[in-house]
Amino acid sequence: MTLPRLAERANIAKPVVYDHFGTRSGLLAVLYQDFDARQSEIMDAAFQASEPTLEGRASVIASSYVDCVLFQGREIPGVIASLAGSPELEEIKREYQAVFMEKCRTMLAPFAGDIAGAGLRAMLGAAEALSYAAATGEITAAQAQAELYETIVAMVARNARGGTP
Repeated sequence: MTLPRLAERANIAKPVVYDHFGTRSGLLAVLYQDFDARQSEIMDAAFQASEPTLEGRASVIASSYVDCVLFQGREIPGVIASLAGSPELEEIKREYQAVFMEKCRTMLAPFAGDIAGAGLRAMLGAAEALSYAAATGEITAAQAQAELYETIVAMVARNARGGTP
């Protein structure tokens, strides 16, 4: 993805694209910020409608993450992977990941207390990998959601019995 190609596909002048995004990194940052905003909206709405149980909250996290990636299309996993290409984009990605993990920690705290960062990172890694596999058709969305759900429930159970540092 290049800014000249974006201008061509959008049928607008190149200077407009450069004025708006500045660089390819700027474009990727905006795409990721839009993805994150949509993900937060989907997750917040699902959380409000969910049952206040571990099963309800784990289902919200699993389904909203996978659904959001699939809603964004096959390109968002590539955008997420591209963020690692520059320090400024990596920082944006880490900031949004921290917000997502804190939201999950808060949602799951009633069932396991304070969940360690390592467990939340494992959950996030699983969410990204499973969503990517669903977006590329390697597995179904239902399979991705079910596996992520089981990962979350297992993480909470391990944390509740003191198995995660």
